[in-house]
Amino acid sequence: MISDAADTGTSLGPLVRRHDPDRYLCALFAPAARREALFTLIAFNHELARACEVTREPGLALIRLQWWREVLEGARRAHEVATPLHIALASGALQAETLLAMVEARETEAEAEFPTLAAWFAWLDRGAGSLAVAAAQALGAPPRMLGRMRDLGAGYGIAGQLRNLGALAAGGRCLLPQDVLAQNGLSADAIVAGVPPAALQPVLSQLGQAGLVRLGPPQACGRAWVAAGLPAVLARRDLQRGGPPERMRKLGDRAAVTQSALRSRC
Repeated sequence: MISDAADTGTSLGPLVRRHDPDRYLCALFAPAARREALFTLIAFNHELARACEVTREPGLALIRLQWWREVLEGARRAHEVATPLHIALASGALQAETLLAMVEARETEAEAEFPTLAAWFAWLDRGAGSLAVAAAQALGAPPRMLGRMRDLGAGYGIAGQLRNLGALAAGGRCLLPQDVLAQNGLSADAIVAGVPPAALQPVLSQLGQAGLVRLGPPQACGRAWVAAGLPAVLARRDLQRGGPPERMRKLGDRAAVTQSALRSRC
């Protein structure tokens, strides 16, 4: 039996709840014995995201990401996330190969440039898609379901990009595919500078539909590992609303996740 990250005395739950409330909510529906492994995974993802967010210099971001790559390769580091991550890897709750793909995705993101829609999809597959795969592995999902989990994770990543577009622009970043922007008379610089909602709507619609295709309709998931796919419930709600997704979660979002968890569908 694979145990979760061993008891380090302090749960990463509060950190995850503060920085990634969507995935925190979904992780609450994981079996209690494996929940801390998910918290560790989500906290690790947050640290990777911060590496790209705290600096606009790609070289500095890559140095931060290399630090985490070394942790995955066995380096022992005293850190509130690195310590439980090492324990989770040693116990088999998390798998280094899957997490390394997440690091590689962030290394690509550090360049902050996706020339084509295909490159954007590949980045989402390795980033948000690998996170969902890692969560499913931690919860004991069968290997045949990991492709489905990657699709759900990538779909959530698409919704997240659209949902956080304004926040990213405020930080001087736009990670949308350049070819799709150009087809609609836009550019990453224009998005950062600010464009009227009407000008942005065709891009949101095209990418939103692509997200819904990746998510597909809800399907049965094993009760033990449904938590890995539950973020897809929130992504579908975001993308089906049309227009810029709302930043603040509402009671209906939480109720939809709860209902899906009880029905073991994601």
